[in-house]
Amino acid sequence: MTRTWTLLLLALAVCAVAWPAQARRAKTPPVPPSDQLIAQAAASLTGAALQGSGAWDKLLELADGIGHRLAGSAGLARAVTWGEARMRQDGLANVRTEPVQVPVWIRGHEEASVTAPLRESLEILALGGSIGTPEGGLEAAALVVGSFDELDQRAAEVPGTIVIYDVPFTTYGETVQYRAHGATRASAHGAVAVLVRSVTPVSLNTPHTGGMHYGDDADPIPAAAITAEDAARFHRWADAGVPIRVSLALGSHTLDDAESHNVVGEVVGRTAPDEIVLLGCHLDSWDVGQGAQDDGGGCSIVMEAARLIGTLPFPPRRTVRVVLFTNEENGLRGGTAYAEAHADERHVAALESDTGTGFTAGFRVDVRHDDPDEQGRRQEQVLEGLAPVLPYLVPLEADGLRLAYGGADIGPLVKTGVVGFGVDHDTTGYWPIHHTHADTVDKVDPAALRQAVAAVSVLAFALAESPEPLLP
Repeated sequence: MTRTWTLLLLALAVCAVAWPAQARRAKTPPVPPSDQLIAQAAASLTGAALQGSGAWDKLLELADGIGHRLAGSAGLARAVTWGEARMRQDGLANVRTEPVQVPVWIRGHEEASVTAPLRESLEILALGGSIGTPEGGLEAAALVVGSFDELDQRAAEVPGTIVIYDVPFTTYGETVQYRAHGATRASAHGAVAVLVRSVTPVSLNTPHTGGMHYGDDADPIPAAAITAEDAARFHRWADAGVPIRVSLALGSHTLDDAESHNVVGEVVGRTAPDEIVLLGCHLDSWDVGQGAQDDGGGCSIVMEAARLIGTLPFPPRRTVRVVLFTNEENGLRGGTAYAEAHADERHVAALESDTGTGFTAGFRVDVRHDDPDEQGRRQEQVLEGLAPVLPYLVPLEADGLRLAYGGADIGPLVKTGVVGFGVDHDTTGYWPIHHTHADTVDKVDPAALRQAVAAVSVLAFALAESPEPLLP
């Protein structure tokens, strides 16, 4: 039996047992004890999520109706307006936008070619934040390296060249360093531009864009991503001693900062409304594809989870707050601004969905402290506190917990001691289309989307209803 059919049967099995008939009929029924309330809510939320299409409908509105949404663009402005209106339509309370100043980077025209040992155009995407080339472009010999160590060892060969980084994918955290810092490292040795192998384990000759940064003392040079296939070919030529020349023309440039907004909506807590369980995603995307996996799907998941929680007969004791963060992709201004603006509020947990829309195996748990011993103690306490919730996630096959990074937007909160959660999606289909023209809604499995909504809504309700927070 497929996972989709299993989840459908589960939905049919639980939808009729969520709330006792007398509670559904009574105008002001008594609130059950928390353990009973969580059990009833979990059953109801699971059934509603697995049978509903709310997340899918939202994703279609965002991806097909608006499309890509880079910070400072008209697309992101339309998405902010949509997010606010959709939360109101879903019945959330205290719906509002909160202003954030964001960078405005324009891709412009981009073109690259091999000019030796043969003449052939290249598939490229400028990296977010890159400067453009001089008018008319540039052409130079290419130097291919497989690591920063090799770059440093060959520093004498770098001046005047276009450095090509051919670094195969290991983990995202390791490999993305070449995209983020490759231009600064090469510029320090005199390179005139860099081309970076796209950060992906699987490629169909598709370049992947993404953010990059210039160091404070760096002389900025143009930077673009090339496909994994082209990077490997350059390396084979270099290993064979074949001279390589590349031409590059980028129209990339940066404008003054512009105003964008985080979008916020709530299910207000029953008895402790000032304690907050945050459900987050990022509303912006890169300016290619539709931003369906990154992170339109995540936004549809957390928005629908909150809507379902809001339909229950009893809200949880704490407030469940949804935040659609702006500018995660090329600045993290939304997450930083939110943490600063809400520093005096009591966040008991913060969850983020930002690794695509594959089936989720559970949640990454992010607990930090400056003292390693204290961090270990807190991690054990949190995992122990989550144990009573796991049985409600077992039928969804989403009961896995692992200590790992929660997410970028909630990172500023987690650094202050808030317990973070990342939805632990299957990323098999995510990395190959991450930050590419191929990030479109047809890659999303509606059944996986529904399963994630079920898992997030159950965990969120349990965190918001538990008599005591995971950490004091």
